[in-house]
Amino acid sequence: MSEQRALRRRIRVWLVVFIVCLVLSGLTAFPLVHELRWTEDLLTSSASPVPEHFPDLLEWITRVRTGLDEADARYPFVLYGTDWLAFAHLVIAVAFYGPFRDPVRNIWVIEFGMIACAGIIPLALICGPIRDIPFWWSIVDMSFGVFGVIPLLIVHRKIKRLEAMEQAPEREPVAA
Repeated sequence: MSEQRALRRRIRVWLVVFIVCLVLSGLTAFPLVHELRWTEDLLTSSASPVPEHFPDLLEWITRVRTGLDEADARYPFVLYGTDWLAFAHLVIAVAFYGPFRDPVRNIWVIEFGMIACAGIIPLALICGPIRDIPFWWSIVDMSFGVFGVIPLLIVHRKIKRLEAMEQAPEREPVAA
């Protein structure tokens, strides 16, 4: 396998990982009400150390679950916003098919993704307090940007290397 082909393969593997994570993140935004009920049940089970060791986490999950239950029962249209959030994740994941097909030509999608990951941090720091989100939960939210940018930085570096390989003149074999 040529070096360029191997590099393209590694780029594609990283992109598939990133795309799968985006899709999973999007799909989990649809059933939020049920997910929070399951999460609360799991955290309050007799085997869970959460009530004893992380009471603030349990209190937050219970508060969020209660809010979602009330919104679902009285104002289900509010949850339509999370449906759009889920849809946005899926659409963004589709955009990464461009670099999967032609990484050099579509490097801008990777750069867009890196900018989006960076944007998570000010969003969480500004909107978190406005929406009464505990600071420690904003840190969890910001971690999506921090961990999301890692594969994109790796892919960006690999694409730049691939671009340099593609632009390098072909070397003719040296006669002995």
